[in-house]
Amino acid sequence: MNYALFLDRDGTLNEDTGYLKDPDGLIVYEGAGKALARIKDKFNYKLIVISNQSGVARGYMSLEDVTKINERLNSELLRDGVAIDKFYVCPHHPEFSSANDTDCRKPSPQMVFSAAEEYNIDLSKSYFIGDKDIDIECGRNAGCKTMLVLTGEGNVHFSTLQKANNLPNFVALNIVEACDLIYDDIEKNS
Repeated sequence: MNYALFLDRDGTLNEDTGYLKDPDGLIVYEGAGKALARIKDKFNYKLIVISNQSGVARGYMSLEDVTKINERLNSELLRDGVAIDKFYVCPHHPEFSSANDTDCRKPSPQMVFSAAEEYNIDLSKSYFIGDKDIDIECGRNAGCKTMLVLTGEGNVHFSTLQKANNLPNFVALNIVEACDLIYDDIEKNS
């Protein structure tokens, strides 16, 4: 049985500049690679990105553009000796796609379940990290522990989650602090 860190991409691992199309515009948050490597090296957790990319359905970018951004993200993370094991992307949006196509969109846990099946992941001992309420809902819907980072849209979504009395298991300033909290949680529960 394997365990995973499920990671939102934009606003969690890299700056959310809005419908990023050009890999040269990717800005990975400082320390992200080292923080992820620390967990991967010590506990061998899979690193899996779960990302809605509605810009494809909207015509702002192609699926190939999204793949190039993901490849650039991995090349940046590799500088710190770590890489994302797999990227799951939902390129659909309800305004531009059929209802069946949008089943993969977060907060649906469909992409998480696909990853769990492919990699034999125990979701109850896995984590979902993101900057939006849909990330927290997706992780919770999949049975993972949840972590909201306050980068990207995290501050706004923290207020939304707080008002709804629907807080995640953890809240962190950024991906580095998120990984530190998860590292400690894994050690405590091992």
